Amino acid sequence: MTAPSAAPARYRDVFAVPEFRTLFSLQTLQVAGDSVRTIALSVQTFERTGSPVTAALVFAAGMLPYAVGGALLLSLADRVPPRRLLTGYHLLRLAVTAVLAVGGLPVPAIMALLVAAGLFAPVGGATVQARLPALLPGDGYVLGRSLFTMTSAGAQITGQAAGGLLLSTLTPSGTLWLAAASAALATVLARFRLPDVPAVSRAPSAGMARDTWRTNRRLLGGRTTRGPLLAGWLPISLSVGAEGIAVPYAGAHGSADAAGLMLSAAAAGMFAGNFAAGRLVRPHLRERLTLPLAMLTGAPLLLFAFGPGPAAACALMAAGTFGLGYELAVQRRLVDAVPEEIRGQAIGLYGSGLMTGQAAGIAAAGALGELLPPGRVMVLCGGAALASCLCLARHLR
Repeated sequence: MTAPSAAPARYRDVFAVPEFRTLFSLQTLQVAGDSVRTIALSVQTFERTGSPVTAALVFAAGMLPYAVGGALLLSLADRVPPRRLLTGYHLLRLAVTAVLAVGGLPVPAIMALLVAAGLFAPVGGATVQARLPALLPGDGYVLGRSLFTMTSAGAQITGQAAGGLLLSTLTPSGTLWLAAASAALATVLARFRLPDVPAVSRAPSAGMARDTWRTNRRLLGGRTTRGPLLAGWLPISLSVGAEGIAVPYAGAHGSADAAGLMLSAAAAGMFAGNFAAGRLVRPHLRERLTLPLAMLTGAPLLLFAFGPGPAAACALMAAGTFGLGYELAVQRRLVDAVPEEIRGQAIGLYGSGLMTGQAAGIAAAGALGELLPPGRVMVLCGGAALASCLCLARHLR
């Protein structure tokens, strides 16, 4: 494994790289545009059908195929040149959003379009992330990755807020056209601002799905890659169930409206943890703090056994998500452990597994919430996350 440099990288060093600036802009445009599109479609669907369940399905339709795309299409991230792949991906987003903005489609057709775009989302994300180690050597990769995490969270929150504001002045169709405009801008940036670098893998293809499956098995079976993958997936997936049970917990302790504050505190904690681990902590210390930070994702949740009020609950949620900064060191280890020709797929597998695991963790917490008080479910989430950290301690040290 490559030894980390002695001093943390600086933001000016990262943003001095032109291609990184373009990739950063693409990521921000995608997250914000998709957030605006999602909230506009949900409102439009609810207005048409009056069904909360249908609106929720439309809201989640873009995320549902993520695991399928990760299982079948990820080899494209290493086999197609980045400029061509990202241009095509954002062009697909533009076409889907423009068709949705025209309107008049039945709900099944809307969901089919969202699923089609969502299938390629892990490939686009993996392509972007795979370029970072080549652009940002040493500790610059960690800082660049932390910037993506923080900005994605901020762009998602801003995009949803902007979507709500736009819907108060425009129709859902008009809001969707603005989302389409952001996809058009991303397409132009990808085509004309990214360099035409070749694909990293030149191995003969045995078929897209077969290549993806074969490399996924290699990554999950390798001793140097399986540990970082599990270490990145399990503590987060098990602890995130607490966020899925925030609404019933807040309702049981005063007002369900406090759930928004709890979730905002969790987002703020994640932002602060990534900033601290990526920018303020020296690389060698970050490596030493990986296990304690990972355990922090679960430890504060144990205190929900005492039924804390809204203010204390917000503090505990923020403390737990601050620990998510541990993920930066784990991602760095994974990148160092894989050869360049499958780096894109490795990063894509990490992201697909993380999203799938979080969905499963939230669903499991919701199911437990039907049987147990919400505070007890949050304690179980914290205990499960701590147990996974102890089982994976060798990979987190």
